[in-house]
Amino acid sequence: MADDEDSGDIADILSQGDIDALMEDAEVSSDAFGTIFSPEGDRYPADAPIKVTVCDFRNPVFLTESDMRQVRLRHESFIHYLSARLSMFIRMDVSLKMSKLHTLSYEELTETIPTPIFINLFKITGLAGVGVVSVNPRLAMTLVNRMLGGKGHSITDERYLTDIEMALMEDAMRLILEEWCSQWEEMESIEPTIIGRENNGRFLQTSPRDTVMLVLDIEGTLGDCTEMIQIAVPYSMIDPMIKAMKAKAQSLGGAAAHTRGKWRQTYSDIMVPVKAEWNVFDMTVSDLLRLRPGDILELPREIIQETIVSVNNAPQFIGEVGVEDGHVAVKINEIAN
Repeated sequence: MADDEDSGDIADILSQGDIDALMEDAEVSSDAFGTIFSPEGDRYPADAPIKVTVCDFRNPVFLTESDMRQVRLRHESFIHYLSARLSMFIRMDVSLKMSKLHTLSYEELTETIPTPIFINLFKITGLAGVGVVSVNPRLAMTLVNRMLGGKGHSITDERYLTDIEMALMEDAMRLILEEWCSQWEEMESIEPTIIGRENNGRFLQTSPRDTVMLVLDIEGTLGDCTEMIQIAVPYSMIDPMIKAMKAKAQSLGGAAAHTRGKWRQTYSDIMVPVKAEWNVFDMTVSDLLRLRPGDILELPREIIQETIVSVNNAPQFIGEVGVEDGHVAVKINEIAN
């Protein structure tokens, strides 16, 4: 009886024309997209071309598959060079491997950071937002042990780092961040600055909880210690870098940008053997064996201008021998063929 009364009430309120209109709306809403309205409130016709993009607001993705592929390549290159730089920095082999590159909300990031942990907060010149780089304390203490002259054996203590250990670790963190910035060659004059440290991820309040973070997980191995290093940057910081990367790719006709040769400061400390030589003349073995200290070999005068400069035993330049400030010197005139 109650249902009959409700039906009667609806019939009194709606006319037959209203009921027919509702039925038509139900048929329209039964298609793939349902009823779609424009921002002005007007309903799109059923045959209007509609482009629908699925968006999961609980797990936002701000990079396309193509962009993410390029970003992954950048970070693989970063890990390769960082491994070499850290190995030279502590004079011991450091192995690094990408574990995961993904996005998280800031709230999810802080919940996944273990305790205790060593955390540095950093900013990049000219970019918005604050980044987070964290190192497992076992790996951090093993690095500090090696930096102080130890053998780099794994430290098994589960504790917070002391102030001295954190100060030493900041030197390694600056090296990591400088190498990360150097990978974005499209960005000019970007430099990292460490602005703080923390030992508990739950105390971090550098971004709103729903901020999208690009997170790089790195598995680091030093001696018998294998632990995680994590770098997380907010979307506001990485967005200008992504745009610059895409603009460069488009300027190259849409092809992937090739990494060009680039001088790195670490190259300055590499020792390379350099020799200056003359091709004088041929001599038999018997004549060579007869040479004694004090013997004089007559050389053609023009040979001075035909000095060969070899780098790592490979002829590279042709020069002229002379004297500069009381020292024998070679003036380079041309590149060897």
